[in-house]
Amino acid sequence: MPVLDVQLLLLGWAASVVFLLAMWIVQRRTLDAGISDVGWALSLAGMAIAAALLGDGGLGPRVLVGVLGGVWGLRLGLHLVFDRVLGHSEDGRYRYLREHWGAAAQRKFFGFFQLQAFVAAVLSIPFLVAVRAPSDALTGWHVAGLLVFAAGKTFEIVADRQLARFRAEPSNRGHTCRVGLWRLSRHPNYFGEWILWWGFALVAWPAPGGAWALLAPLAMYLMITRVSGIPYTEAQALRSRGDDYRRYQRETNAFFPWPRAASRDAAAPSDRPLGDVR
Repeated sequence: MPVLDVQLLLLGWAASVVFLLAMWIVQRRTLDAGISDVGWALSLAGMAIAAALLGDGGLGPRVLVGVLGGVWGLRLGLHLVFDRVLGHSEDGRYRYLREHWGAAAQRKFFGFFQLQAFVAAVLSIPFLVAVRAPSDALTGWHVAGLLVFAAGKTFEIVADRQLARFRAEPSNRGHTCRVGLWRLSRHPNYFGEWILWWGFALVAWPAPGGAWALLAPLAMYLMITRVSGIPYTEAQALRSRGDDYRRYQRETNAFFPWPRAASRDAAAPSDRPLGDVR
């Protein structure tokens, strides 16, 4: 039995392509590209649930994948709809891209939306591997994956709530959050999200070809640190908060949460944002 159902992977990718195409069409009408993030999250939820229903492995691992992946993706997608899209103006990062790209914006957004579909397909690999585990029973690997998933999600939730409380104070407007986990990392929410994907990889590990699942956290790390996470966010932060954020970059680690040595505080060059596209 192949360790990865390639047919199911291609089917999931095709469904994501169609779904993100629909999101792109909606974006043309609303001029809010933030809906691409909603499409990405809901695509992954759909892939996890489809893998659980269509996989030919043991019942226990399939249920675990369906619940973890489905609930995670649906919760994130709905959160983005109500917190970032409905009743809100377009996120500053996407607004900058729209202005920066000018007449080519719709064509480039189309490519960006389809990149989201491709990333969703890559990140679905742990789901497709895990549901081929031959046994109905859950193993220690599954429990470890569940615990790592919970730890990453908890870290992310705590970071998001700390940031929300900071932003709720009118006196903090225009300033950078440096409280709680944000003193240790400039992006603790992204770090928690990355840890969460290691949980999915561990859930897939006992299945045949479980090593394939490592592609997901590795791809997520590259997306966060080099493509569409930190680069976009930090470029927008520099535009909106200027010198305050530059000082934050000098004082705080970009990704991994750890107290920064005082001797490194002045080392600004390596802390510049990784891109300047938003």
